Amino acid sequence: MQFLSDNAAPVHPAVWEALRAADEADAPYDNDFLSRRLDEAFGGLFGCEVAALWVATGTAANCLALAPMVPPHGGVVCHREAHIEVDEAGAPGFYLHGAKLILAEGEGARLTPGDIEAAIDPIRDDVHQVQPHALSVTQTSEYGRAYSPGDMSALARFARERGLGFHVDGARFANAVAHLDCLPREACAGSDVLSFGFVKNGGMGAEAIVFFDPALADVVRYRRKRAGHLQSKGRFLAAQILAMLDDDLWLRNARAANAAAAEIAGACGSRLMHPVEANELFVRLSSSEREWLRASGFSFYDWGEDAARFVTAWNTRAEDAAALAKAIAEL
Repeated sequence: MQFLSDNAAPVHPAVWEALRAADEADAPYDNDFLSRRLDEAFGGLFGCEVAALWVATGTAANCLALAPMVPPHGGVVCHREAHIEVDEAGAPGFYLHGAKLILAEGEGARLTPGDIEAAIDPIRDDVHQVQPHALSVTQTSEYGRAYSPGDMSALARFARERGLGFHVDGARFANAVAHLDCLPREACAGSDVLSFGFVKNGGMGAEAIVFFDPALADVVRYRRKRAGHLQSKGRFLAAQILAMLDDDLWLRNARAANAAAAEIAGACGSRLMHPVEANELFVRLSSSEREWLRASGFSFYDWGEDAARFVTAWNTRAEDAAALAKAIAEL
């Protein structure tokens, strides 16, 4: 019974069907019919004009999204546990030609305007110090916490007041929308660009960068090529994304993952380290308890010396979620 990561989940059958259907001759790179549909598809989803580009990985999506907003001498404000800081092997500095990450503190791996002020206000406005040029937040956060539409709007206002570009890392954006039960644009309200994750939610190897300021995409088209992410058969990436958007499959998958996580959370009680607002659970467990759970057939990652992380996915079976909930309740 697998709760390691939603990255480990299988590809949704609808995505496989879309890939097979896309296996016909068409224009290369992003000039094919499917790739040219992305702007309209995402524009309809978000209710505004956008420019949308595919890439193969979330790391590339995040870094290329930030590229037009941050010069090499600049900085990106993010949480100290943000994916771009902890899990991308210095890729932001690589893609942004030396730009720095400016780390902020915040409860549940989320940031408020006050948290950001505490990180950037001490920075002197002179050439000797890296100046902030963009803000990046994760929806849902690295601890599975969601920013409400009001939270996002407040961050957007703060970013505008301070002259910062506003990026949302949406690796689990679908789970946030499912939890908040809001319009997609409300879950990233006021942001300039969104990294819209699909791989964790049933995709195979395609993520989207959605620019709410379409002009930002112009330079990224060049940066994407230079970074080695302009695939010659781009229609296969576009096909995955469009299949997930069709009939809101992306949202149905996220709701299924969230529901499985909620089932398990109900048995965890005071063991929960954070409220469960998406498909990740951080649970206090001793080493012997974790050993017993693994011996009982559950796979998951340790989270430090006295906790574990469990992640549900679009295909998590109800009986597996119930079994894990029962096992934890019996500890």
